Amino acid sequence: MSVLVVTGTGSGVGKTVVTAALAALALARGSAAAVVKPAQTGLAPDRPGDVDEVIRLSGVTTTFELGRFPGPLPPAAAARAAGAAPVSLTRAAALVRELAESNRLVVVEGTGGLLDRYDEDGATVADLARALRAQVLVVVRPDRDAVNHTALTLESLAHRGLDLAGVVIGRWPAAPGPAARSALADLEMLAARPLAGALPEGAGLLGRRAFAEAAREGLGATLGGIFDPAGFRHRHGA
Repeated sequence: MSVLVVTGTGSGVGKTVVTAALAALALARGSAAAVVKPAQTGLAPDRPGDVDEVIRLSGVTTTFELGRFPGPLPPAAAARAAGAAPVSLTRAAALVRELAESNRLVVVEGTGGLLDRYDEDGATVADLARALRAQVLVVVRPDRDAVNHTALTLESLAHRGLDLAGVVIGRWPAAPGPAARSALADLEMLAARPLAGALPEGAGLLGRRAFAEAAREGLGATLGGIFDPAGFRHRHGA
């Protein structure tokens, strides 16, 4: 795996924490890694963004934010509201290809969901993944809408011929309720494979060393960790 695109079933599902976890595991195994965030929305220019959070949590410092817009909107709408030029995903693809020549792993963190628009022509992170021929890791939130939102995202991936790297729960609650527990089997059924990971809620508040361990325990072997999906299901009664 050299390029991995991280998307989600929506905003606030834990994409940045999962991105940082991937970067932390790469660093732990001695692999050079880079992180690209094509568009940061909802933050003023002087505020720390998602790439700053990745640096703080993982220690990986080869990071790029290609555009920032203050409105808490999808990238195209946020650029339009700011009277600014939208992010070019063609430029983003060129940067990722360049980084992939010198890094074992390049993680691209999308904004919002798979089909959020980045420009007025309707370019999405799905288009970016296809241009890069990259696998897509889908981050989900284990709530009442998890199955529906995940099914829609996975159907969109399949329709576009994109390769699924797995489904990861970005914020597993300390005290999961019935909706979270019941979603586990359904998520695996939709993905047609075991869950690729589940990071604990609050992982983004940990220090770097504790976060590295949470990443190792919370991501599966294909992503560089030791997460055991069968054991996780058993512990949570799924």
